[in-house]
Amino acid sequence: MASQIHPDIRDRGLHENLPFRRRIYPTIDPTSEWASQSLKDKAVFITGASRGIGRSTAIMFAKAGAAVAISARSDRALDETKALILSEVPDARVESYVVDVTKGAEMEVAVNGAATAFGSLDVVIANAGYCNSFDTPMDQRPANEWWRTFEVNVLGVYNTVRSATKHLGEAKGYFIAVSSIGAQGRWPGGSDYQTSKHAVNRLVEFIAQGNLAPLTTSPTVGGVVTEVGEASKLMEQGVPFPDPPELAASTMLYLCSGKVDWLNGRYIDANWDLGQVEREWKDKILEKDLLVNKLDVVA
Repeated sequence: MASQIHPDIRDRGLHENLPFRRRIYPTIDPTSEWASQSLKDKAVFITGASRGIGRSTAIMFAKAGAAVAISARSDRALDETKALILSEVPDARVESYVVDVTKGAEMEVAVNGAATAFGSLDVVIANAGYCNSFDTPMDQRPANEWWRTFEVNVLGVYNTVRSATKHLGEAKGYFIAVSSIGAQGRWPGGSDYQTSKHAVNRLVEFIAQGNLAPLTTSPTVGGVVTEVGEASKLMEQGVPFPDPPELAASTMLYLCSGKVDWLNGRYIDANWDLGQVEREWKDKILEKDLLVNKLDVVA
Protein backbone atom coordinates (compact mmCIF):
# COMPACT_ATOMS: atom_id res chain seq x y z
CA MET A 1 0.00 0.00 0.00
CA ALA A 2 3.05 2.27 -0.29
CA SER A 3 1.31 4.29 -3.00
CA GLN A 4 -1.14 5.51 -0.37
CA ILE A 5 1.60 6.92 1.88
CA HIS A 6 2.71 10.51 1.48
CA PRO A 7 6.22 10.44 -0.09
CA ASP A 8 7.68 12.37 2.86
CA ILE A 9 6.69 9.54 5.20
CA ARG A 10 7.32 6.51 3.01
CA ASP A 11 10.87 5.97 4.27
CA ARG A 12 10.28 6.86 7.91
CA GLY A 13 9.65 4.38 10.72
CA LEU A 14 8.75 0.85 9.60
CA HIS A 15 6.50 1.67 6.65
CA GLU A 16 8.97 0.36 4.11
CA ASN A 17 9.30 -2.94 5.98
CA LEU A 18 5.76 -3.84 6.99
CA PRO A 19 2.57 -4.40 5.04
CA PHE A 20 -0.18 -1.94 5.92
CA ARG A 21 -3.06 -3.33 7.95
CA ARG A 22 -6.31 -1.62 7.01
CA ARG A 23 -8.61 -3.77 9.15
CA ILE A 24 -8.45 -5.50 12.53
CA TYR A 25 -5.97 -8.39 12.26
CA PRO A 26 -5.42 -11.47 14.47
CA THR A 27 -2.88 -10.01 16.90
CA ILE A 28 -5.22 -7.23 18.03
CA ASP A 29 -8.54 -9.01 17.49
CA PRO A 30 -10.59 -7.87 20.52
CA THR A 31 -13.03 -10.79 20.61
CA SER A 32 -11.01 -12.72 23.22
CA GLU A 33 -10.78 -9.60 25.40
CA TRP A 34 -14.53 -9.18 25.14
CA ALA A 35 -15.22 -12.84 25.90
CA SER A 36 -12.94 -12.90 28.94
CA GLN A 37 -14.05 -9.45 30.14
CA SER A 38 -10.35 -8.72 30.56
CA LEU A 39 -10.99 -5.20 31.84
CA LYS A 40 -13.66 -6.06 34.39
CA ASP A 41 -13.16 -3.90 37.49
CA LYS A 42 -10.95 -1.54 35.45
CA ALA A 43 -11.77 2.04 34.48
CA VAL A 44 -10.78 4.15 31.48
CA PHE A 45 -10.97 7.91 30.90
CA ILE A 46 -11.08 9.11 27.27
CA THR A 47 -10.92 12.69 25.99
CA GLY A 48 -12.43 13.58 22.64
CA ALA A 49 -14.96 10.77 23.07
CA SER A 50 -17.93 12.49 21.44
CA ARG A 51 -17.41 10.95 18.01
CA GLY A 52 -15.07 9.02 15.72
CA ILE A 53 -12.09 7.25 17.22
CA GLY A 54 -12.83 8.36 20.78
CA ARG A 55 -16.37 7.04 20.56
CA SER A 56 -15.25 3.72 19.03
CA THR A 57 -12.57 3.36 21.70
CA ALA A 58 -15.10 3.91 24.48
CA ILE A 59 -17.32 1.19 23.04
CA MET A 60 -14.33 -1.12 22.53
CA PHE A 61 -13.22 -0.84 26.16
CA ALA A 62 -16.76 -1.11 27.53
CA LYS A 63 -17.24 -4.37 25.63
CA ALA A 64 -14.10 -5.67 27.37
CA GLY A 65 -15.74 -4.94 30.74
CA ALA A 66 -14.23 -1.56 31.61
CA ALA A 67 -16.07 1.28 33.28
CA VAL A 68 -15.82 4.21 30.89
CA ALA A 69 -15.55 7.94 31.54
CA ILE A 70 -16.06 9.93 28.35
CA SER A 71 -15.28 13.61 27.92
CA ALA A 72 -15.67 16.25 25.24
CA ARG A 73 -16.93 19.82 24.84
CA SER A 74 -20.41 18.85 23.61
CA ASP A 75 -22.87 17.40 26.10
CA ARG A 76 -25.27 16.40 23.30
CA ALA A 77 -22.57 14.41 21.50
CA LEU A 78 -21.53 12.79 24.77
CA ASP A 79 -25.13 11.73 25.35
CA GLU A 80 -25.07 10.09 21.92
CA THR A 81 -21.85 8.26 22.74
CA LYS A 82 -23.23 7.08 26.07
CA ALA A 83 -26.39 5.82 24.39
CA LEU A 84 -24.32 3.88 21.83
CA ILE A 85 -22.19 2.33 24.58
CA LEU A 86 -25.28 1.21 26.49
CA SER A 87 -26.87 -0.17 23.34
CA GLU A 88 -23.82 -2.46 22.95
CA VAL A 89 -23.22 -3.08 26.66
CA PRO A 90 -26.46 -2.49 28.59
CA ASP A 91 -24.87 -2.93 32.02
CA ALA A 92 -21.83 -0.77 31.28
CA ARG A 93 -20.79 1.82 33.84
CA VAL A 94 -20.53 5.14 32.01
CA GLU A 95 -19.82 8.66 33.29
CA SER A 96 -19.61 11.72 31.03
CA TYR A 97 -17.85 15.04 31.53
CA VAL A 98 -18.15 18.23 29.52
CA VAL A 99 -14.62 19.58 29.54
CA ASP A 100 -12.18 21.66 27.50
CA VAL A 101 -8.79 19.91 27.57
CA THR A 102 -6.98 23.25 27.31
CA LYS A 103 -8.33 24.17 30.77
CA GLY A 104 -6.24 22.45 33.41
CA ALA A 105 -8.71 23.04 36.24
CA GLU A 106 -11.56 21.50 34.24
CA MET A 107 -9.46 18.43 33.46
CA GLU A 108 -8.57 17.94 37.13
CA VAL A 109 -12.21 18.08 38.17
CA ALA A 110 -13.23 15.59 35.48
CA VAL A 111 -10.39 13.11 36.03
CA ASN A 112 -10.72 13.21 39.80
CA GLY A 113 -14.49 12.84 39.48
CA ALA A 114 -14.12 9.74 37.32
CA ALA A 115 -11.59 8.23 39.72
CA THR A 116 -13.98 8.82 42.60
CA ALA A 117 -16.98 7.43 40.72
CA PHE A 118 -15.18 4.24 39.68
CA GLY A 119 -12.75 3.84 42.58
CA SER A 120 -9.70 4.00 40.31
CA LEU A 121 -8.46 4.94 36.87
CA ASP A 122 -6.48 2.26 35.07
CA VAL A 123 -6.29 3.69 31.55
CA VAL A 124 -6.29 7.31 30.40
CA ILE A 125 -6.42 8.10 26.67
CA ALA A 126 -5.72 11.62 25.46
CA ASN A 127 -7.58 11.52 22.16
CA ALA A 128 -8.89 15.09 21.81
CA GLY A 129 -7.31 16.82 18.84
CA TYR A 130 -7.52 19.86 16.60
CA CYS A 131 -6.47 20.60 13.05
CA ASN A 132 -6.61 23.53 10.66
CA SER A 133 -6.85 23.02 6.93
CA PHE A 134 -3.65 22.18 5.10
CA ASP A 135 -4.49 24.59 2.28
CA THR A 136 -3.12 27.74 3.91
CA PRO A 137 0.63 28.48 3.99
CA MET A 138 2.13 29.06 7.42
CA ASP A 139 2.86 32.74 6.82
CA GLN A 140 -0.74 33.38 5.75
CA ARG A 141 -2.49 31.73 8.69
CA PRO A 142 -3.49 34.00 11.61
CA ALA A 143 -1.18 33.38 14.56
CA ASN A 144 -4.03 32.62 16.95
CA GLU A 145 -5.37 29.92 14.62
CA TRP A 146 -1.91 28.38 14.28
CA TRP A 147 -1.36 28.40 18.05
CA ARG A 148 -4.80 26.96 18.80
CA THR A 149 -3.56 23.65 17.40
CA PHE A 150 -0.83 23.53 20.04
CA GLU A 151 -3.25 24.48 22.79
CA VAL A 152 -5.43 21.45 22.09
CA ASN A 153 -2.89 18.92 20.86
CA VAL A 154 0.00 19.62 23.25
CA LEU A 155 -1.35 21.53 26.24
CA GLY A 156 -4.42 19.29 26.16
CA VAL A 157 -2.26 16.16 26.48
CA TYR A 158 -0.22 17.79 29.24
CA ASN A 159 -3.33 18.75 31.19
CA THR A 160 -4.70 15.24 30.78
CA VAL A 161 -1.62 13.40 32.00
CA ARG A 162 -0.94 15.93 34.76
CA SER A 163 -4.42 15.28 36.14
CA ALA A 164 -4.09 11.51 35.78
CA THR A 165 -0.60 10.63 37.02
CA LYS A 166 -1.59 10.10 40.66
CA HIS A 167 -4.41 7.74 39.72
CA LEU A 168 -2.38 5.86 37.12
CA GLY A 169 0.49 5.43 39.55
CA GLU A 170 -1.81 3.92 42.15
CA ALA A 171 -3.40 1.58 39.59
CA LYS A 172 -0.17 0.81 37.71
CA GLY A 173 -2.13 1.87 34.67
CA TYR A 174 -1.69 2.98 31.09
CA PHE A 175 -1.51 6.39 29.44
CA ILE A 176 -2.00 6.76 25.69
CA ALA A 177 -1.62 10.03 23.79
CA VAL A 178 -3.04 9.70 20.30
CA SER A 179 -0.54 10.85 17.69
CA SER A 180 -0.60 11.00 13.90
CA ILE A 181 1.41 9.78 10.97
CA GLY A 182 1.68 13.48 10.18
CA ALA A 183 4.09 13.80 13.13
CA GLN A 184 6.70 12.20 10.90
CA GLY A 185 6.01 14.33 7.84
CA ARG A 186 6.49 17.84 6.51
CA TRP A 187 3.51 18.59 4.31
CA PRO A 188 2.80 22.05 2.91
CA GLY A 189 0.25 23.83 5.09
CA GLY A 190 0.59 21.38 7.97
CA SER A 191 3.20 23.12 10.10
CA ASP A 192 0.96 23.64 13.11
CA TYR A 193 -0.68 20.20 13.20
CA GLN A 194 2.36 18.15 12.29
CA THR A 195 4.72 20.00 14.62
CA SER A 196 2.23 19.69 17.47
CA LYS A 197 1.94 15.94 16.99
CA HIS A 198 5.73 15.65 16.79
CA ALA A 199 5.81 17.45 20.15
CA VAL A 200 3.26 15.00 21.55
CA ASN A 201 5.59 12.13 20.70
CA ARG A 202 8.43 13.80 22.61
CA LEU A 203 6.12 14.58 25.53
CA VAL A 204 5.22 10.89 25.71
CA GLU A 205 8.93 10.07 25.96
CA PHE A 206 9.25 12.41 28.94
CA ILE A 207 6.19 10.86 30.59
CA ALA A 208 7.78 7.42 30.20
CA GLN A 209 11.16 8.68 31.42
CA GLY A 210 9.54 10.04 34.56
CA ASN A 211 7.68 6.77 35.18
CA LEU A 212 4.46 8.74 35.43
CA ALA A 213 2.58 5.69 34.10
CA PRO A 214 3.80 2.09 33.71
CA LEU A 215 3.16 2.22 29.96
CA THR A 216 2.93 5.36 27.88
CA THR A 217 2.68 5.27 24.10
CA SER A 218 1.81 7.61 21.24
CA PRO A 219 0.03 5.52 18.62
CA THR A 220 -1.18 6.94 15.34
CA VAL A 221 -4.74 6.11 14.43
CA GLY A 222 -4.37 5.17 10.78
CA GLY A 223 -6.22 6.80 7.92
CA VAL A 224 -9.60 7.28 9.59
CA VAL A 225 -12.22 9.80 8.53
CA THR A 226 -12.56 12.01 11.61
CA GLU A 227 -13.51 15.59 12.34
CA VAL A 228 -9.79 16.39 12.49
CA GLY A 229 -9.17 14.67 9.16
CA GLU A 230 -12.05 16.50 7.53
CA ALA A 231 -10.75 19.82 8.86
CA SER A 232 -7.38 19.21 7.21
CA LYS A 233 -9.07 19.11 3.77
CA LEU A 234 -6.55 16.46 2.74
CA MET A 235 -9.31 14.30 1.31
CA GLU A 236 -10.03 17.11 -1.14
CA GLN A 237 -6.40 16.75 -2.26
CA GLY A 238 -6.86 13.04 -2.92
CA VAL A 239 -5.31 11.71 0.29
CA PRO A 240 -7.20 8.51 1.22
CA PHE A 241 -8.70 7.81 4.63
CA PRO A 242 -9.75 4.14 4.23
CA ASP A 243 -9.43 2.79 7.77
CA PRO A 244 -12.31 2.12 10.19
CA PRO A 245 -12.06 3.74 13.64
CA GLU A 246 -12.25 0.27 15.18
CA LEU A 247 -8.69 -0.40 13.94
CA ALA A 248 -7.33 2.37 16.16
CA ALA A 249 -9.63 1.38 19.03
CA SER A 250 -8.57 -2.27 18.98
CA THR A 251 -4.91 -1.21 18.77
CA MET A 252 -5.32 0.83 21.94
CA LEU A 253 -7.10 -2.04 23.68
CA TYR A 254 -4.17 -4.29 22.78
CA LEU A 255 -1.67 -1.73 24.09
CA CYS A 256 -3.39 -2.01 27.48
CA SER A 257 -3.27 -5.81 27.56
CA GLY A 258 0.14 -6.08 29.23
CA LYS A 259 1.53 -7.93 26.21
CA VAL A 260 3.54 -5.07 24.70
CA ASP A 261 4.75 -3.04 27.66
CA TRP A 262 8.19 -3.05 26.01
CA LEU A 263 6.83 -0.32 23.71
CA ASN A 264 6.78 2.11 26.64
CA GLY A 265 7.55 5.66 25.53
CA ARG A 266 7.50 4.85 21.83
CA TYR A 267 5.63 5.92 18.73
CA ILE A 268 3.69 3.23 16.90
CA ASP A 269 1.33 3.16 13.94
CA ALA A 270 -2.08 1.51 14.02
CA ASN A 271 -1.44 0.33 10.48
CA TRP A 272 1.54 -1.78 11.55
CA ASP A 273 1.04 -5.45 12.42
CA LEU A 274 2.17 -5.34 16.05
CA GLY A 275 2.67 -9.09 16.12
CA GLN A 276 5.12 -8.80 13.25
CA VAL A 277 6.78 -5.79 14.88
CA GLU A 278 7.43 -7.86 18.01
CA ARG A 279 8.63 -10.93 16.15
CA GLU A 280 10.92 -9.19 13.69
CA TRP A 281 11.83 -5.83 15.21
CA LYS A 282 11.61 -5.91 19.03
CA ASP A 283 15.28 -6.72 19.67
CA LYS A 284 16.51 -4.09 17.22
CA ILE A 285 14.08 -1.45 18.53
CA LEU A 286 15.23 -1.98 22.13
CA GLU A 287 18.93 -2.31 21.25
CA LYS A 288 19.04 0.88 19.19
CA ASP A 289 16.29 2.73 21.11
CA LEU A 290 14.13 3.22 18.02
CA LEU A 291 10.63 4.67 17.51
CA VAL A 292 11.53 7.81 19.47
CA ASN A 293 12.30 11.33 18.28
CA LYS A 294 16.00 11.69 17.57
CA LEU A 295 18.50 12.64 14.93
CA ASP A 296 20.28 9.76 13.25
CA VAL A 297 22.75 9.25 10.45
CA VAL A 298 22.56 6.16 8.27
CA ALA A 299 26.04 5.22 7.11
